[in-house]
Amino acid sequence: MPTTVARHDTPRGAAAVDHAAVAATPRGAQVASRIARVAPFLAMDVLSAAKAKERQGGDIVHMEVGQPSAPSPARVLEAAQAALAGGHVGYTEALGLPSLRQRIARHYRDAYGVDVSPERVVVTTGSSGGFVLAFLALFEPGARVAVAQPGYPAYRNIFAALDIETVAVDVSATDNWVLGAHALGRADPAHRLSGLLAMSPANPTGTMIPGAELAELAAVSRRRGLWFISDEIYHGLTYEAPAQTALAFDADAVVVNSFSKYYCMTGWRVGWLVVPERLVRPIERLAQNLYISPPYLSQVAAEAAFDATAELEAVRAVYAANRALLLHELPRMGLTVAPIDGAFYAYVDVSRWTDDSHALCQQMLEEIGVAATPGLDFDPERGPQFLRLSFAGSHETCRECMRRLRGWLQRR
Repeated sequence: MPTTVARHDTPRGAAAVDHAAVAATPRGAQVASRIARVAPFLAMDVLSAAKAKERQGGDIVHMEVGQPSAPSPARVLEAAQAALAGGHVGYTEALGLPSLRQRIARHYRDAYGVDVSPERVVVTTGSSGGFVLAFLALFEPGARVAVAQPGYPAYRNIFAALDIETVAVDVSATDNWVLGAHALGRADPAHRLSGLLAMSPANPTGTMIPGAELAELAAVSRRRGLWFISDEIYHGLTYEAPAQTALAFDADAVVVNSFSKYYCMTGWRVGWLVVPERLVRPIERLAQNLYISPPYLSQVAAEAAFDATAELEAVRAVYAANRALLLHELPRMGLTVAPIDGAFYAYVDVSRWTDDSHALCQQMLEEIGVAATPGLDFDPERGPQFLRLSFAGSHETCRECMRRLRGWLQRR
């Protein structure tokens, strides 16, 4: 009699599960080795420490996280409430609600005079989700992508998680903290890059890439066959001149933006990409599998945000007052600040006081209750000489920060 073999209904083409091997796997199995290359986001670590002190009764001035303290606009809340009252909150298309994609496309015509087809717009789960989708679609493992240093730390950490190499291009006061085409040439003389990622206005410096320089970066990227990615998350938050979109200089640029900053919608987790037509379907396939779709309520709310200009401009006016205060007070304390063309950050040189801004920030939190982010988050090499202050809070918060910081430095 033949031996009867019990078998499970494994889908055709799927690998059979070795249950014995799974059972024998030790509970202490190692996580993927590449995760060791993903550094902590120090701004969030500082926030956690500051919140812990608040729970113990501490009086904390929050200057660490780039999050608007203003609530989401009334129109945003009303639109979400109306959608919620409709009773059905479900999936949308993976690329986002067609009406929101159309509204984003219209925004480019209204704000920049640039025509963008709604079909090229991809609604994402925040700009963070947009970065993951874009990087996966554009770069093979081992690809080399240039970014400014100091710069947003999540770039290099997402790259590390995806086995993409970060090529840091140092920027400083000498070049007005701007990533220019000449600096790119110095960083990549052998032309081994696959892409260039620029941010304007920038985090942590707040500096903006002038239009002529943005055009040259686009031209260099075209000549070298590089993907040109433009992070425009702080557009709308400028103080002396408006920001320009990379799409004005290169229709093939990949633009990343979000409703988090100017639109005061951080917790809604909704952003967008503008991509060349040939990338739409590949990114749609990724989005279907990684996220299914962006949150329905957030998309409805985001569409309404475009009609909240008066409320949002009032918030920007508060940031402008905060910026003026910091630019006046910090130099009087002997602190040098990078130009703040946009965003809501002051990148402060504290080398007169320390070569370890991480320790300095810990002391500030412990001794005067001011939470700030050490420059190490943004620049592993020169960052210990800098810290970042976020002035996205109220004017009263910024005034109190200056008062505490002034007295503390005078005592040192």
